[in-house]
Amino acid sequence: MAKLGDICTFQSGGTPSKSNSEYFNGSIPWITTVALTGDYIDKNDAVDWITDKAIQESAAKIVPENSIMVGTRVGIGKVAINAVPMSTSQDIVSLINIDDAKWDKKFLCKVILARNNVLLSQARGATIKGIKIDTLAKLEIPEIPLNEQRRIAAVLDKVSGLIAKRREQLDKLDELVKARFVEMFGDCKTNPKGWKTCYLEDIAEVGSSKRVFVEELKDEGIPFYRGTEVGALAEGMVITPELFITEEHYKDLCEMTGKPQKGDLLMPSICPDGRIWLVDTDAPFYFKDGRVLWVHGISDKFDPVFLLYTLKDRITTDYSSIASGTTFAELKIFALKKCQVFNAPVELQKKFSAFISVTNKSKLTIQQSLDKLEVLKKALMQQYFG
Repeated sequence: MAKLGDICTFQSGGTPSKSNSEYFNGSIPWITTVALTGDYIDKNDAVDWITDKAIQESAAKIVPENSIMVGTRVGIGKVAINAVPMSTSQDIVSLINIDDAKWDKKFLCKVILARNNVLLSQARGATIKGIKIDTLAKLEIPEIPLNEQRRIAAVLDKVSGLIAKRREQLDKLDELVKARFVEMFGDCKTNPKGWKTCYLEDIAEVGSSKRVFVEELKDEGIPFYRGTEVGALAEGMVITPELFITEEHYKDLCEMTGKPQKGDLLMPSICPDGRIWLVDTDAPFYFKDGRVLWVHGISDKFDPVFLLYTLKDRITTDYSSIASGTTFAELKIFALKKCQVFNAPVELQKKFSAFISVTNKSKLTIQQSLDKLEVLKKALMQQYFG
């Protein structure tokens, strides 16, 4: 093993004073850790453009092209290689003077990413944590032939490329669903098709659960979901419950409030991104009052899938007028009850629901492929870097 400090020189970045106008609107690209994407970056990734005067008089420096940039404060362990000379913020340290005859830059980036947990474990700071150059310098790098470094980097790049492609496919399917909804019904805020509307409370029960106190939570039993878990389920994630209530307590609660069941809608009270879970399981569970809102007892004139996407559209396009709160904009039950819903023909709703069913099958296939690729990448990182 070699130490990173033995194979490169470290160069700290700097941020020119914003109060000096002569430092900006120049020709030198300047970046922050936002640009550290793990790949090559160029002038198009610049956050700002600084002048030669900024380089001469401030802490900003020119980073030679084909250097490795590493996040050391905000975005610890993020990396990129600069395709053109540029300058960086103080949250980035650049690795320069690397011997190209001995080391492949992309390979070194992969090693740094694989050691990210090591870097994070050594981060220090009261408000914003960061790592020192000494921490980077001690990072261990496998000493292997250059050809083998390039082969490993190429394999990991190929897997990463496939992962990115699968994620792009999922994003495009989500965009397709949004476009299909607007095509069939129009957007909920402007109602361009002139649908008659009704309040959500007119077609469904809108509320939450019975309060469960902290001392009533157990280590096993019936799963108890908070807004975090509901939001994850809405995104199609597989979760591992952390909190539970007893079966007896669950039965008592269900007698008082009813129990959540297939076809109900649950959403975190803070969900500007419209994370709404269409309950798809008969397995028993309960959820946190207030922080999770519950739409159930839906009229048979409204398809739950249509209702889900109606609320998603309404919330994401008009969240500020629906949600309220001084610290966090939060959906309240009374506001959700007054959400307007298109009174569209149920046959049209079901046609949209059928489209969603087909799309979800495609998404499931892609997601399964994505999951396998991510497992493969982790296994390869473990194999190559330990």
